[in-house]
Amino acid sequence: MSTILLLTLSNIFMTFAWYGHLKFFHDKPLWATILLSWGIAFFEYCLMVPANRYGFGKFTGYELKIMQEVITLVVFVAFAWLVLGEKLKWNYAVSLACLALAAWFAFGVNRPPAPAA
Repeated sequence: MSTILLLTLSNIFMTFAWYGHLKFFHDKPLWATILLSWGIAFFEYCLMVPANRYGFGKFTGYELKIMQEVITLVVFVAFAWLVLGEKLKWNYAVSLACLALAAWFAFGVNRPPAPAA
């Protein structure tokens, strides 16, 4: 659970580093926006690296990456809706459903069942 929490928090920081300037700093010079984004991304790395270190072994490298991408998309959908004021169109929803199916394949197929308690 700590891996998922750390990945979620890191993705919140990264989403603001990559897209927050579109709403909050669009009137600043590009060089200042880049430096500010780097500063925000520092905190993303401070969370992402431990998330992957703690998660590796419980999850494979592939699973960690797929999990990170799914979390990134969930965080971005919330960000786009709440911060950027964008609606989720049907084609984006279908695309996200396809990615959810991909995550199901990654985690559900050929994974041994959890041991009984």
